[in-house]
Amino acid sequence: MTGKGTQDAAKGRGGAEQRRASASGAPVDQPEKIRNVALVGRSGAGKTLLAEALLAATGALTRLGSIEAGSTVSDSDPSEIHQQRSVTLSVLPLAVAEIKVNLLDTPGYADFIGELRAGLRAADAALFVVSAVDGVDAATTALWAECDRIGMPRAVVISRIDHPRASYDAVLAACQDAFGAAVLPLAVPIRHGGSITGLLSLLTGTVSERSDDVAQETGGRPATADERADAEPARATLIEGIIAESEDETLLDRYLGGAEIALDTLTADLEIAVARGRFYPVLATAAETGVGLGELLDLLTGAFPTPLERALPVVTDLDGHPVGPVACDPNGPLVGEVVRTTIDSFLGRVCLVRIFSGTLREDSIVHIGGHGLTDRGHQDHDSDERVTHLQSPLGATLRPVPYCVAGDICALTRLTDAETGDTVSDRENPVLVEAWEMPEPLMPVAVQGEAHSDDDALAKNLGKVAAVDPTLRVERNSETHQLVLWCMGEAHAEVVLDRLRAQGVHVQTVDVITPLRETFATPAAARGRHVKQSGGHDQFGICDIEVEPLARGAGFEFVNRVVGGAIPGHYIDSVEKGVRAQLQKGVAAGFPVVDIRVTLVGGKTHSVDSSDAAFQAAGALALREAARISRIQLLEPVSTVTISVPDTFVGAVMTDLSTRRGHMTGTTAVDGERTEVSAEIPDAELLRYAIELRALTAGSGWFRRGYLRHEPVPAKVATAAAGV
Repeated sequence: MTGKGTQDAAKGRGGAEQRRASASGAPVDQPEKIRNVALVGRSGAGKTLLAEALLAATGALTRLGSIEAGSTVSDSDPSEIHQQRSVTLSVLPLAVAEIKVNLLDTPGYADFIGELRAGLRAADAALFVVSAVDGVDAATTALWAECDRIGMPRAVVISRIDHPRASYDAVLAACQDAFGAAVLPLAVPIRHGGSITGLLSLLTGTVSERSDDVAQETGGRPATADERADAEPARATLIEGIIAESEDETLLDRYLGGAEIALDTLTADLEIAVARGRFYPVLATAAETGVGLGELLDLLTGAFPTPLERALPVVTDLDGHPVGPVACDPNGPLVGEVVRTTIDSFLGRVCLVRIFSGTLREDSIVHIGGHGLTDRGHQDHDSDERVTHLQSPLGATLRPVPYCVAGDICALTRLTDAETGDTVSDRENPVLVEAWEMPEPLMPVAVQGEAHSDDDALAKNLGKVAAVDPTLRVERNSETHQLVLWCMGEAHAEVVLDRLRAQGVHVQTVDVITPLRETFATPAAARGRHVKQSGGHDQFGICDIEVEPLARGAGFEFVNRVVGGAIPGHYIDSVEKGVRAQLQKGVAAGFPVVDIRVTLVGGKTHSVDSSDAAFQAAGALALREAARISRIQLLEPVSTVTISVPDTFVGAVMTDLSTRRGHMTGTTAVDGERTEVSAEIPDAELLRYAIELRALTAGSGWFRRGYLRHEPVPAKVATAAAGV
């Protein structure tokens, strides 16, 4: 990495005309000429419009698109146009001189965190976009901490500084409070007539200004004495911050002694600190007027790391054994990963692939391997496929390319089995890339065809939708017989349903049924009498049973205490079969019966008319009669839940738990400013908790759950749930 890019940011170089001229340069064939940058931030922060402006500034677009009109490059999915927000990951390559920058525009809404994590997997750095109007929210702070844990280099862009309600100074202070002291601006806004018209570089003292046309730049000028004086405190803080991260231990002493530190020295130390994730520069931008775009492009190309400077994911063979170190080398073995998959009616499966090693070439045969998502309904699979169509993506637009080198991102079309998370490798030496952490979908949505004839189409197309969405889990509940889609939230569910309807499926949602259980609350004794003697093939079976409740989780016990041969041994087995069959059907509300002991104490047989079927029927009748005499208790599933929230929301979460019949079991402090609240909560109270917790914690809370046990349902809840 050289210091030229950051110096250009300071000096206001890299004009729009120059960038437009280089936008259609030759394909990149060296990893050091690639930058993979994820745009992250809350929904509405301005990521998509910033990406549009950068594309226009570099000549990749002739004009800016509009979110309202659905004409932006990155938001081409019908659901994105309908919801007017990004719901999928988009790759937007642009060229600055000889550098290719792959912008990965990620959704900001919490329902689509799976797409965001896919973008972080494909990126080598993250650009946090924070609105000068809305500021920093708790979800963005949590995402910053997540990037910090994985060592992702970061920078901050304060967007929408031209908005009438923008407050640059307040938002900068909020960023520093949320992200840390190493978040420092490289430039400060210059205002004329109450409007921000340019940026003053804190390192060089030059001012770059732009007109209302993004493509026109007025060039740099020396800052006035007043402008320099106003910016001096910020300049001193920036230089001290750079020196604090410098590996030159003499630099601080020289600076404190009054020596002027050379710009090249400061620039080099700044770039090293940014690339290593220790320093986080801040720039301000206005997408519509173009303020700050040139400085931002130079920062992306000059300070962010190349793919050569980032560690690669762990790679194993198909048996899970580690493979020797894999380097970002175009001449190395092929290793790539599918980070996003869509299905196009004409192109089939379209897979975005980040190449970590080697070079992927058109018409080559590669190995596609996917493992580790069987719990989501994605079975392990391995296949060899020919790369017939290799493309460079620009949003939904695909442009043919002959190859894709290590460090770059491409699109493959017309593959048969590839899914998100799959590894693309050499056919002769197949490997697997360690999967990234997928978020767990925790909001159930029950669906069915609008008519019985729609069920086949629903099942067929749902498989296609689930294959390209690793954050969607499809469950056919064996107890309630409902088809349940486990989603990340309401917006995610709406996208899934839109995609099904786009395939011509007539689908509707229904209430989710909580799978309850039944048990006997008191002992009971009953006789089952199944006697049909009217001539012909008659039936005769009589059995006497005693039923008693067992401890929770004990299951079912069948005890034979028949004496004197009242019922032959082979008919005793028949009674047990009948009882077990009735247990599954339920005895009151149609839910399975658990935690009871059934004791067979007697009965009668007929030498001719008794049969296996007759005693099975008698056993079932006996259990139903015992239920009529006893009191049946409904049991509901209870989950152990761990809720992670910022400390400021702990009180609100605890109060909310008390309204959900929840029982708190403890709290644990984690990560300095977060707390994990442990509780036991009935599943019926968790159906929409993914949405409600998000609203309660400003998008910063999350939870995980696991089945714990079944417990008695309170009487009033039982009446509402099952009508008993």
